[in-house]
Amino acid sequence: MTRKKTLTPLEAVNEVRSNNNGQVVLVLQGGGALGAYQGGVYQALHEAGVEPDWIIGTSIGAINAALITGNKPEDRLPKFKEFWKRVERANFWGAFPAWAGAGDALASWMTLTKGISGFFEPHTRAFLGAHIHLGADHAGYYSTEPLRKTLKELVDFSLLNQCSPRLTVGAAHVRTGMMHYFDSRDMDLALSHVMAGRFPPLFPPYASTASSTGMAASFPIRQPSASSRTIRAATL
Repeated sequence: MTRKKTLTPLEAVNEVRSNNNGQVVLVLQGGGALGAYQGGVYQALHEAGVEPDWIIGTSIGAINAALITGNKPEDRLPKFKEFWKRVERANFWGAFPAWAGAGDALASWMTLTKGISGFFEPHTRAFLGAHIHLGADHAGYYSTEPLRKTLKELVDFSLLNQCSPRLTVGAAHVRTGMMHYFDSRDMDLALSHVMAGRFPPLFPPYASTASSTGMAASFPIRQPSASSRTIRAATL
């Protein structure tokens, strides 16, 4: 009896691509800190020599997707690590086990009052009351300007828009609640598209039309299913 050859992950992927006209799709959902685990999923794929053909993301998943598509393969993991290092919550009290509970509470309070460097900061005027006019583009308790600066440093959008791999990011329309997807195959994506998935009223909507995808479709699995080709999707 002939034993079937055991394929490496890369060989299995290439077989799907060649025999079934298939593609590997990495679908990254929203969920804040869940994004750190998504980095581990990509690391496993990368170390196996498997690079996705198409990445779809919402909210934090869109940010991770941009870190992948907006960098050369050899730079992707270092940029991932740099991003998550910048948005990590400082926890000085973690060095003192007896004070762990108090330390966590204090760290959470510091996050609420000061934000997280490289991610978000308090929008002071928003806390002054409903009578303060902020405008739609600033209607949030926190500003994501630090995140904008971080991503400008870590993501090359000229590379991202080469569509290799293809990138699709989604966000929900504030007024209708309907999902809208921005696709690098159809248009040039900008930083504002990647950051469109926010959670109002904590963060302001993008261009007065989009809010966090977590309110409509945190897990954008329906997008790749519309394709007529065979797809192998790793989802988290």
